[in-house]
Amino acid sequence: MGATTCPQVRVSVSQTGDCFDCATNESLLAGMLRLGRKGIPAGCVNGGCGVCKVRIVDGAVQSLGPVSRAHVSTEEEAKGYTLACRVAPTEAVCLEVAAKLRKPFLGSATAVAQGPVN
Repeated sequence: MGATTCPQVRVSVSQTGDCFDCATNESLLAGMLRLGRKGIPAGCVNGGCGVCKVRIVDGAVQSLGPVSRAHVSTEEEAKGYTLACRVAPTEAVCLEVAAKLRKPFLGSATAVAQGPVN
């Protein structure tokens, strides 16, 4: 018999609207990187740097290993924070990247032109 295929679920990044399919036996970060997608910042991919810190907004994940308390406190974990390299989705997931993705010019709506001047 051939190799069994692990089910895939949809993962979406709330700030960017980017979506990708991730196998339920691979980390959220590995699924994104396998497809050459962007959205979750990547560093060491082994839980040591904390760059891929995310908050699970909707859906569920399972642990693939311990999460360093240096990067995710117990209080943060209770609020849904984890490292994308250390969890795999068990169902469709919507996540929020913990790193700031805002561009410095956002929020300066006063600089937008008001339209044609008569």
